[in-house]
Amino acid sequence: MGTLLGFDYGTCKIGVAVGQSLTGTATPLETLQLVNHRPDWTRIGQLIEAWQPQALVVGLPLDVDDSETDATQPALRFSRQLEGRFHLKVHLADERFTSFEARDRLGHKAKRMEEYDAMAAKLILETWFNEQ
Repeated sequence: MGTLLGFDYGTCKIGVAVGQSLTGTATPLETLQLVNHRPDWTRIGQLIEAWQPQALVVGLPLDVDDSETDATQPALRFSRQLEGRFHLKVHLADERFTSFEARDRLGHKAKRMEEYDAMAAKLILETWFNEQ
């Protein structure tokens, strides 16, 4: 499938990662702040233009019992908006525990809190690769 961009959608910020389906690995890119409570569509468009992904992956927040959380519907809306704006296939990946794992992996090495969101996006993308 080639290059994919992964997103960890949150109500204040969005972590972004890039990955390759051939290797099944991803790299954290950056964390975007929401602009007026909306995704930074300009920056997302710039990232899509720069990386030319074949598809996008958005983390789907679910509770441990597979039920929806307060974050599930906003993440689904974000995924639909991505698909509609950029005309790319958007896949969903279970993002349970990715934020915890990102904090565990980075520990106190993270210089800013935003690094955790980009790391979570990396983990979401790698989760999706592993499930394919």
